[in-house]
Amino acid sequence: MAENKRILLCLAHMSGNEMAFIEEAFRDNWVVPLGPNVNGFEKDLENFVNHLESASGENGGELEPPRRVVALSAGTAAVHLGLVACGVKPGDEVIVQSFTFCASAHPVTYCGATPVFVDSEPESWNMDPVLLEKAILDRKEKTGKYPKAIIPVALYGMPYQIDRIMEIADRYGIPVVEDAAEGFGSRFNGQVLGTFGRYGVLSFNGNKMITTSGGGALICPDEEAWRKVMWYATQARESYPYYQHEEIGYNYRMSNICAGIGRGQMTVLDDHIRHHKWVQAQYERLLADIPGFTMHRNPGSEYDSNFWLCTATLSPDLKVAGQEDVYKEVITGAVGGAAGVIHAASTAITDCQPNANVEALRVALDKEGVEARPLWKPMHCQPVYRNNPAYVNGVSEELFKIGICLPAGPWVGEDEIARVVSAIKKAIV
Repeated sequence: MAENKRILLCLAHMSGNEMAFIEEAFRDNWVVPLGPNVNGFEKDLENFVNHLESASGENGGELEPPRRVVALSAGTAAVHLGLVACGVKPGDEVIVQSFTFCASAHPVTYCGATPVFVDSEPESWNMDPVLLEKAILDRKEKTGKYPKAIIPVALYGMPYQIDRIMEIADRYGIPVVEDAAEGFGSRFNGQVLGTFGRYGVLSFNGNKMITTSGGGALICPDEEAWRKVMWYATQARESYPYYQHEEIGYNYRMSNICAGIGRGQMTVLDDHIRHHKWVQAQYERLLADIPGFTMHRNPGSEYDSNFWLCTATLSPDLKVAGQEDVYKEVITGAVGGAAGVIHAASTAITDCQPNANVEALRVALDKEGVEARPLWKPMHCQPVYRNNPAYVNGVSEELFKIGICLPAGPWVGEDEIARVVSAIKKAIV
């Protein structure tokens, strides 16, 4: 699997830092979901997310008040706890960016609440502030109350228009839970994503900017919020000599072993971010001569994407060899690094899917040993959410039809980039 390959290659790029922390955990018998590595990893994360940069990338100071971080078992757990901490309960509504992975939306349903989907603007591909305000006012009119939270998403690492989103959220008194799972290290006006809203979500899954093999974190606004989230993450136990529970808690804390990997990975985080940006720059340069093939870039100077994945759009007029043969057979195995049990599809096509030339390019690259993926299918187009409220403008559906993700990561060097570019040009006719 791609995630396993990334974990192994990330560790191979290290100088033994991970193993030192892991061996220490075994030596001290801290093989539990708590311990010195968890505490140390949280401090490393706090040092990173509280650092501000100037427009030139130089030191711009520290956030005030400084944010606290809770290390958790997954980014999905972080979204869930952020919603719990915001008081989301059954019967509530939460506004979620539609153009995202399902982990942004599913935790809303864990709370018994309803995801209300908002489409994207075309510059960053993230939550459209105009539609956001329209959705807030319309839900108030229809339900008699405002949504309980707002979840913007840093799609593929690209910052959202957080200044406008926060202005709207503050106007109506709605807390923001930033899903920066794909955007660890991305910044807007020099400030790390995940530190603008009330809570911020990070992910350290095997395919993210750094990995703990699996894991995530929730960025909290202050000490009080941090203590509350920590309590929820450790089964919400009351201070008695026996186990007493007056609220529902969760077993969401990170393993001390996984945190040891994370502490080692933090020593190369800046290197990884620089490398992803370099990979993006190479694709932009080497693919610029293909008419109708457009790399997605930072929309302006205030945006500083980590380019977790490098994405591109294909003009519908762009011809790719074999596009007349796609979507004729049901896929029987996992595609694009998918892990876990995959349900067998009943049909080769759906009512919302990438264009034939995009799928043909994915297939052509796969035959050359290059893993490419479609963009995320918008949540409002997912069958499981077919009846949910949605405020759409067509942007995310169109991007899903014409977009593709290209390989990025610490193992993608000059030779790999050259091979990807060669395979793309070979496939286009």
